[in-house]
Amino acid sequence: MAFITDDFLLTTKAAKELYHGYAEQMPIIDYHCHLPPAEIAEDKRWENIAQVWLGGDHYKWRQMRSNGVDEKYITGDAPWEEKFNAFAATMERLLKNPLFDWSHLELARYFGVTERLSSATAAKIWKKCNAKLRGKDFSARGLMKKSNVKVVCTTDDPVDSLEHHLAIAKKPFGTKILPAWRSDKASKIEDAKAWNAWMDKLAAAAKTPVKSWDDFLSAMAARHAFFAKAGCVVSDYGITEVFAAPYTEAEVRRIFKKARSGKAVTPEEALKFKSAWLYEGLKADAAANWTAQLHFGCLRNANTRMFRLLGPDTGYDCIGEWNSCESLARLFDRLELEDALPRTILYSLNPKDTEMLATLMGSFQKGPDRGKIQLGAAWWFLDQKDGMKKQVEALAALGCLGNFVGMLTDSRSFLSYTRHEYFRRILCAKLGEEITRGELPNDIKWIGGLVSDISYNNANRYFFFFGAK
Repeated sequence: MAFITDDFLLTTKAAKELYHGYAEQMPIIDYHCHLPPAEIAEDKRWENIAQVWLGGDHYKWRQMRSNGVDEKYITGDAPWEEKFNAFAATMERLLKNPLFDWSHLELARYFGVTERLSSATAAKIWKKCNAKLRGKDFSARGLMKKSNVKVVCTTDDPVDSLEHHLAIAKKPFGTKILPAWRSDKASKIEDAKAWNAWMDKLAAAAKTPVKSWDDFLSAMAARHAFFAKAGCVVSDYGITEVFAAPYTEAEVRRIFKKARSGKAVTPEEALKFKSAWLYEGLKADAAANWTAQLHFGCLRNANTRMFRLLGPDTGYDCIGEWNSCESLARLFDRLELEDALPRTILYSLNPKDTEMLATLMGSFQKGPDRGKIQLGAAWWFLDQKDGMKKQVEALAALGCLGNFVGMLTDSRSFLSYTRHEYFRRILCAKLGEEITRGELPNDIKWIGGLVSDISYNNANRYFFFFGAK
């Protein structure tokens, strides 16, 4: 019996009408992901399902480790088919984990596989998927077209040449591929050696010396303009906590000079610098009419031994806990006093922050933008049925659900677009159940219009991807 059906997760007549009549047909705007632009430029292809599925997916790696799989079959040099078999065996234990749903959705939508993946079915599914991958449409660009993706925003360092984006722009293929500004390495002043090496790269990219704080701001402004010329309209800040410590310009100039000379800064000095970096970055985003994204609340690299062995983004991060409310309010208030608060999407990895963010953002909404400050989609460890429902519920109760800009993949995989489908099905199931219980008006056309907006239209308006600013 097939697990993934046309009505997967849709348990009421109203839910089915909302999804099939409104959500299903909408294109995808993926305004935050980690796809490598080089792979899009070269229109990458894969030899087997394990390469595209397991090659960089730390979600799957974490669960394979939880199932006792040796690292050799995760990030090591084991043959791809053996890695696939190890994941298939892990799937047998993943009941109710979002990976169970995501993986089966990907198998169904891209490979026509509707049976459950397990050790017993692994060999047959391996062969079927690999045969499909040889088809002409199973390339990086082909998968985007197949998924009806209209816009993708990658995640790019300010020192990047954007050569792959520029090459794609010269030969467009139906999906807009745009850079997104991710300047986190500029903030990591506590690691003097790595920070200075990055500053040298910034100086080379901007073709100007970076010896002082003022030099730094000038160089960043030049790169910001370069990104804008390449079509960038989105920034992203991956921060542990919201940096908003008080500082003076004189202090920041002194701290910058100290670190640039190779001397170690104190934790207090690092926080002051990070606070100045974040403030100036958001101010520049507002001036350029970009949308900023703040991702915070993640404790990175908790396992030192494995971080040293494998590096970052390999499955050793977790939910962190910081008090973000006062810092975020202080940061936003300072920007608003200067009329320099950009459109901003807020994501916290800690679910305790959801209601707080939903209320705080209401203090900074302002026309003409609908939902100028957004409660971001359920992120990372919260990107599952319960997390999505709670995000929707908090936004509906404390904000304006109809103005939500919807889902994103936040992924390195070209098969992850089913996360948009997953979210849309969960949204329609929730609304359909409430219509059925009489908690919402039984007006499918009206609510369906809002579903279409959340699925695509709101993001299209919010980011100005296809219209004038």
